[in-house]
Amino acid sequence: MKNATTLILILSLLVSSQVYAQEDYKDIHTKHEYTIEQKHEVLDIDYDAIRFKKRPKNIILFIGDGMGVSQVFSGITVNDGLNMEQMPYVGFIKTQSADNYVTDSGAGGTAISTGTRTYNGAIGLDVNGNRLTTILEYSERNGKATGLVSTSAITHATPASFIAHQPQRSMYEDIAGDFLETEIDVFIGGGADFFTKRVDGRNLVLELSEKGYHVGYNVDDVSGVTSGKLAVLTAVAHNPGYRDRGEMLTKSTAKAIEVLDNADSKGFFLMVEGSQIDWGGHQNDASYVTGEVLDMDKALAEALKFAMQDKRTLVIVTADHETGGMTVNNGDPKKGFVKTGFTTGNHSAVMVPVFAFGAGAEEFIGIYDNTEIFEKMYKLFKFKEEEKDN
Repeated sequence: MKNATTLILILSLLVSSQVYAQEDYKDIHTKHEYTIEQKHEVLDIDYDAIRFKKRPKNIILFIGDGMGVSQVFSGITVNDGLNMEQMPYVGFIKTQSADNYVTDSGAGGTAISTGTRTYNGAIGLDVNGNRLTTILEYSERNGKATGLVSTSAITHATPASFIAHQPQRSMYEDIAGDFLETEIDVFIGGGADFFTKRVDGRNLVLELSEKGYHVGYNVDDVSGVTSGKLAVLTAVAHNPGYRDRGEMLTKSTAKAIEVLDNADSKGFFLMVEGSQIDWGGHQNDASYVTGEVLDMDKALAEALKFAMQDKRTLVIVTADHETGGMTVNNGDPKKGFVKTGFTTGNHSAVMVPVFAFGAGAEEFIGIYDNTEIFEKMYKLFKFKEEEKDN
């Protein structure tokens, strides 16, 4: 009995240490000024000259976790423009969850992915614990290829809310197991330990390989993979911040689009998360926030270029919530400088922006609930109403 109790204690400590490691980005650093290290080129797009289809065959959804208007404008200021500005249809979503005026990423992601508001911490479940069907799962049902890309662990709240169904966002190993219950075509992000160093002893990487996935641990290592099933676990837990991970998000986005576009399918759905904008907000760190916005904007260029060429693709950029209560107090676009302020180390309750580009983009203007992102995508994909789960 003593040995069994000791074993349970050790396993509990291992799980709790993993959970803490997933949340250790929330310490406040209080850095309110930022000067850009290197500006990136913004696409020059004549939107009116492109003839997009009325409905999309493909949807690429970017979620800037924690990205409000001030986060976007800090990027516009220091880079003297963003690719987001090339997206002509703009709206705002209200982010409240079912049980809290201030949402978390689990409830915020679930609202966007399923069209249903739920309690903070939930992943793909409603307030009563019932399983919800996500836009990714509806896409699979309807013959579309699917993908997820994230700069966090792929098991973190936002990407998890598109593929997993768990009562708490901290159940990272259970969330990793949910990936094996789907036919997702591509996923790229951190979190390798939740697939291999598990309490239950399963090796999900081996199981993925047996299911036909090409498994890699660096985007450059899979440069030759252009089709088929692809899983790239880019870090043991979260990926490093933008200064240290290089072009990981841009390369991952381009690779996911390439593989999904080559799939023998009726189009594709891809969600790309700029996860660490949120972490910079938690830390009240203007350099972290703004650098991560710029990093996601560079990846966005890959999607916009594809949409212009394809003409059947819708690109959406939004957020699950704002983090930090951030303001832009001063700046100088010529010097690439911004000075910010923060009101909290947590999430705020303000509306967040929506930018849309391509086939069906005009549907995303106005002010509406976050659940409408799902509803608009569902209708534009022409999924039949009778297919919806009750």
